[in-house]
Amino acid sequence: MRTRWSVGLVLGILLSAGVVLAQESQKPLTLEESIKIALDRNLKLHSSMEGVAGSEFRKKAAMTDFFAKWTGQYGYTYYNSPTVVGFFGSGLSGTDRNLYNLGTTVSQPLFAGGSILSNYRNEKLGVDISKTDVETVKRDIVLQVREGYFNILRAEKFLDVARQTVKQFTAQLEVTRAFFEVGIVPKNDVLQAEVRLANAKQGLVRAENDVVLAKASFNSLLRNEINTPFHIIDILSYAPFKLPFEESLKEAFEKRPEIKVAGLKIEQAKEGVKIAKSGFFPTINLSGNYSRFSEEPTLMGDLRSERWTIQGIATITLGDWGKTAHKVGESKVKVTQAEDAKVQLVEGITLDVKNGHQVMLVAEKNIGVAEKAIEQAEENLRMNEERYKHQVATATDVLDAVTLLAQARVNYYGALSDFNIAKARLERAMGRMYP
Repeated sequence: MRTRWSVGLVLGILLSAGVVLAQESQKPLTLEESIKIALDRNLKLHSSMEGVAGSEFRKKAAMTDFFAKWTGQYGYTYYNSPTVVGFFGSGLSGTDRNLYNLGTTVSQPLFAGGSILSNYRNEKLGVDISKTDVETVKRDIVLQVREGYFNILRAEKFLDVARQTVKQFTAQLEVTRAFFEVGIVPKNDVLQAEVRLANAKQGLVRAENDVVLAKASFNSLLRNEINTPFHIIDILSYAPFKLPFEESLKEAFEKRPEIKVAGLKIEQAKEGVKIAKSGFFPTINLSGNYSRFSEEPTLMGDLRSERWTIQGIATITLGDWGKTAHKVGESKVKVTQAEDAKVQLVEGITLDVKNGHQVMLVAEKNIGVAEKAIEQAEENLRMNEERYKHQVATATDVLDAVTLLAQARVNYYGALSDFNIAKARLERAMGRMYP
C-alpha cells in the first residue's frame, strides 16, 4: 500500500512539473526578450564582433614595428675543391670541401619618416571603427525585431477582424435565410449573403496564412526552427511622440554611430597621407650582426672563424620617378573622398529623420480618423440591421455595412501598426538603442 502511494506521489510530481514546463514554454514572448535573443544569436553581429578581434590583432601587429627584429640563419656549402673562406682575407686555411656557417642579426628601427607611428595610429582607428560598426549592427537588428514584432501583431489583428467578419456574415446569412423561408425576402438576398460569406472565408484563410508567414519570418530572425510555435504580448498601442523634427535631427547627429565611423575614416585617410609622405625621408636603423664559419656542423671545430659588427644605417631614395609623390597625391584624394562620404551620410541621415518623422505623423493622424470611422461603421451596421429586421433596408445595405466595418477595423489596426513601425524606424534614424 505504501509503495503504491509513493509511486502515485512521484507520478503526480512529474506530471505537475511537466505541466509547469509546458506552461513556461508557452509563456508569451516580450519585445525585449525577442531583442535579447536576436542579439545573442545573430550571425552578422557575431561576425562584426569577430571583426573587432581582428582589428585588435592588426593593431598589435603594427605595434611590433616599433621594436627590434632578430633574425638568424644557418647554412651549409659544398665546394668542388678544398678552399679558404673567411672575413676580408683572414680565412680558414686547410678546410675541406664542406663549410657550415651561422649568422644572426638584430635590427632596431630608429626613424622611418613617421610611417611606423602613422601605421599604428591607422590600425588603432580601425579598432574604433570595428567597435562602432558593432553598435550599428545592433541597432539594425533591434529595428528588424521591432518591425517583425509589430508585423505579427498587425497580422493577428487582421486575423481577428477576418474572424469577426465571418461571424457577422454568418449571422446575417442565418437571418436572411429565416426571412426567405417565411417569404419576406427573395432568394437573391440569400445568394448575396452566401457570396459575401464565401469571400469573407477566403479573406480569413489569407489572414491565417499572413500570421503563419509573419511568425516564420520572426523565427528566422531569432534563428529558431522555422515552425517553432510562440505567442507574443499585444503591445500595439498609441503613445504620442513629442520630440519635434529639429530636436530629433540634433539627436541623430549626436548618436548615430555611422557619423562617428565616417569621422574615423577621415582620420584614417589622413594617417595614410603621413604614411605616403614618409617616403620622402630617410630610414635609420641600428643593426648588430654576428657570424661564424666552421668545417664542423656544430661550428665548434678547430678550424673556425667568427666576427660581430654593429652598424648604423641611413637609407634614402634619391630618385623614384615621382612614385612617392604620386602616392601622396592618391592619399590626399582618399581624404577628400572620405570627407565627401561623411557629408553625403549627414545629408542621408537628415532625409531619413525627415521621412521617418513625416510618416509617423501621417500614421498618427490616421489613427484618430480610423478610430472615429470604427464608431461610425458600428453604428451604421446596427442601424441597418435594425432597419433590415423591419424591412426598411435591403440585405445589400446590411452586407455593405459589415464590409465597411471590417475595412474600418483593418484601417485602424493598420494605422496603429504603421505608427509603431514608423516610430521604431525614426528612433533608429536618430541612433537610439531600444530599449
